[in-house]
Parts: sequence; structure tokens; C-alpha cells
Amino acid sequence: MFKPKTERIRQLAEKYPERIRELKQIFDKSTNIYIDFANVFEWQEKLGWHISIKRLKQLLDSFNTVREVKFYKGTLIGDKQSEDFIEEAKRYHYIVITKPVKIMNLSIDVSSIPLASPEILKQFIRDALLKKLGMETIEYLNTQLKELNQQGKRFIKDLKCNFDVEIGRDMLLDYHSVTIDNFVLWSGDSDFADPVRQLLLDKKKVTLFATARKVAVELNELKSYGLFIFDIQKIREFICWPREIAAG
Repeated sequence: MFKPKTERIRQLAEKYPERIRELKQIFDKSTNIYIDFANVFEWQEKLGWHISIKRLKQLLDSFNTVREVKFYKGTLIGDKQSEDFIEEAKRYHYIVITKPVKIMNLSIDVSSIPLASPEILKQFIRDALLKKLGMETIEYLNTQLKELNQQGKRFIKDLKCNFDVEIGRDMLLDYHSVTIDNFVLWSGDSDFADPVRQLLLDKKKVTLFATARKVAVELNELKSYGLFIFDIQKIREFICWPREIAAG
């Protein structure tokens, strides 16, 4: 079941046998893996280290029960670093699902609204929270935006590329069309609660790879249905950038 893909993984498996035992228990059936890399990328600041997609794939390829590793990441068209990263993932034989990143210009121009108006702030703060903020806070935030306006800044760029629909679709399609008994999702997004719940109700095994305090409440609640959450910090030595391991 477990055959180290590289000499480095073999040595790490000998050093951390308990981690390999845990992974064997997770990958004990025919498995497909779904990596929402935009979500995973956000974890890295909290973790204090970065995930090497090369080392991650080598680790996953060491388990012969892993059938497919699907990798979801947007492409910023015209940006060499972004385009090269997608090509790199393909070279490591991930099944790459990508689409262009949308670039939106969001107005921060408060020149035409009263200082106490939440109109511009609605783009950035959810209504539930906005309603809890006092007038002084709204006026303060608008004052900060006004200062940016005086510096000539009236828009900010927001990058958007969400794969929730594609990942949820692929999980359910794989359930219906492929002999897969085990679904491993790398994400903590609440939008996956419904497809994960359905898989669990249909007696499929589902494991979430995530990190502490980065899992939505809706997913945490599914532990009572049988969802298992694996903290990726347990496998840092296997998947971290080489120079960060040396620094640690």
C-alpha cells in the first residue's frame, strides 16, 4: 500500500512512522483527492511555512490507493509566475483544473457620500457585521478612505477565482461514475458542506485535510456524520519547502 516514491520519503517514514500509519488509515480505500489550492495558499501565512506541490505529490504518489489528485487553481492571464505555476503542477502530474482569474476594480471613492454612509464599505464588510458597527467606526473608516482618495487612489483591484462549484461537482461525479470509496478534500470552505454531507450520508469515507481554526463551522459539524479532519501540520516535514525545513 505504501511504497516511498523517493529516498527522502523513505527516510522520513522511518523517522515519523506514526504519520505514515495515520496516512495509511486515511488512504485505506480507493481514493480521489481534491486540492483547492487558493484556499490552501491562504493557510500558509498562519502556518509560517509553505507547501511544496512537488513534495506533496511525491508523498501522495507513495500510496497506491490514491487514484487521482485534482488540483484547482486560477490562472492570472499574462502573469508569468501564475502561468508557470500551473505548468509546474501539470509537470508533477496533478489533474489541473484552472480558469482565468477575474480582476475587479472596486470603488473606494467616498467623495459623493455622507461621512456616516456605509455604502462603499458594504463591498468589503458583511452586512451582519456592518450593522453592529457604530457611526463613529463607519465615519473613521470613511475618513481613511477619503485620505486614500486624496492620494489619487479611488479603486482597488480584487482578484477572484472560486472553484467551489467545480470541486463539489467533481466529487459527486466521481461518486456516480468512478469506483471511489474515499474522498479527500484539501479545503476548509463552508461551501463544501452540502456535497460532503451527501457523501457521508451515502456511506462514503470523507477526510478533510486542513489546519486548525481554518475549518468552517459547517464542516466541523459534519464530524458527527463521520467526517475526519487531518491537520496538515502533522506532515510538515514531508511537504514543506526544503529551505524552510532546514531553517526549522
